[in-house]
Amino acid sequence: SSSDTSATQKGLGLGPYVHLVYALSKDFALSGLRVGVAYTENEEILMPLQKLNDLCQISSQTQLLVERMMCAYAIKDDGDKSEKFTDVYLEANQENVRERCDALQSCLDDVGIPYLPADSGLFVWMDFREFLPVMSDGTTEATESVESREQRERKLYLSLMKEFGLLFTPGMSMRNERAGFFRCVFTAASEEEFELGLVRLRKFVKETRRSKSI
Repeated sequence: SSSDTSATQKGLGLGPYVHLVYALSKDFALSGLRVGVAYTENEEILMPLQKLNDLCQISSQTQLLVERMMCAYAIKDDGDKSEKFTDVYLEANQENVRERCDALQSCLDDVGIPYLPADSGLFVWMDFREFLPVMSDGTTEATESVESREQRERKLYLSLMKEFGLLFTPGMSMRNERAGFFRCVFTAASEEEFELGLVRLRKFVKETRRSKSI
């Protein structure tokens, strides 16, 4: 990563409390390049960033690759080269991400699973609390220990993975305080895998609710 200030004294005029961080990892699926940018006008933050940058500079070859990609023009089917590759790619990529996100959220609506509507990012935060194993007698959500919450969530996580072929990120592994919330990264699959995942999700909900009602 790198840090920078504007050539002018005021820079972008964001002040000392607003900082910008960006990387190529998500928009361009280039996490392996480890390229990012940090912008701040706070001198107390800028100085240590500059010192850290000395230890993790981007190689010349990587900089050249990224520079060529950012400056390249898209070649369309009709041979037109008037638009920048980044403009064409990002617009198409955002449309694809939005379409897949809508498909996942539509499936969650159909099966009645609550979720946090996603307006950005590559994942949806889902509420699977109804599928957690029951708590011990006399235990309530307010009195349940952290260890118990982690164990119940892990049982559900393993059931989703081993019995239904669904790999979601458990919320407590991401410091969520309540058990039963899972993160679904909907972009990390091909179209066939994604559609199969929706089928498996519907199957999980149907069979788990049926077994709980018996």
